[in-house]
Formats: sequence, C-alpha cells, structure tokens
Amino acid sequence: MEQKSLYHQKTYNHTLERIGRLTTNSRPQWGKMDVGQMLAHCAEVLDVSNGKPLQNTPFVARLFKGYIKKMVVGPKPYPKNTKTHPQYLQTGYKDFEEEKQHLLKALARLKQTEGDPIEHTLFGVLSKEEKGWAMYKHLDHHLVQFGV
Repeated sequence: MEQKSLYHQKTYNHTLERIGRLTTNSRPQWGKMDVGQMLAHCAEVLDVSNGKPLQNTPFVARLFKGYIKKMVVGPKPYPKNTKTHPQYLQTGYKDFEEEKQHLLKALARLKQTEGDPIEHTLFGVLSKEEKGWAMYKHLDHHLVQFGV
C-alpha cells in the first residue's frame, strides 16, 4: 500500500472534506484541546513545515531530535496524548472559523510549494515524501481525535 501524502491529490481532497465535517460542536475523543485549539495547533505545525521558524525548542527535544524525527516521519501512528513542542501548544479561546481558515490556507501553501526543499528548524532537510507523509500523519491523528 502506498504511503499517504498531502501532496497526493486524492488524499489532499479527502483531508479537506474531513476538515469540512468539523463543527463548533465537534468534541475530542481524547486530549485537552477543543476543536478551535486543535485547528490552531494543526495550522501552526503546517506553518512551521512551510518555513516558519520553530522557536524555544527545549534542550531535551534538541538532544533527541533524531528520535523525534523518526517518530514524526515513521509509519507508526502517534500515541494519544503525546507531548508537543511549546510553540504548538494552544490554550485559551480560539475562534473556530478563523482557525479553520488559517488551517486551510496553510494546507494550500503546503500544496503550492510541493517539492520545494524545506529546512525544518529541528529536523533539518525533509524530503518531499517525508514532508507530505508527516503533515498528513499529524493532521489525520487530530481529525481522528475529533471523529472525522
């Protein structure tokens, strides 16, 4: 079976359709984030993948960056309630529609820059395959979390 990627049109379209099924009433099956926070979290991860600097990385994360990269680009799904980078934490109120539009714009930027090399602040250069899969895997994890 071919690995999914946000660079594959069918996977990209299906992901957009899943995001479209989210509502302000969508509730998580695990975790602490509400749907607005989840959308903001996913948009921030995509923004970093699109070239935004990742800042204030804890020393321990820098020390274990090779292991973390293997977890991010590897085939195993993320465990529930996995700790995230401080920049990706979302607390407080996040407007659902605003964050949904932010996420959709970040996805469109990812698709537009398909194949452009990206130097990730923590992981170094990610291949097109690694980036397309990693961004799908992360987004899928959170869409499943919210039942879509």
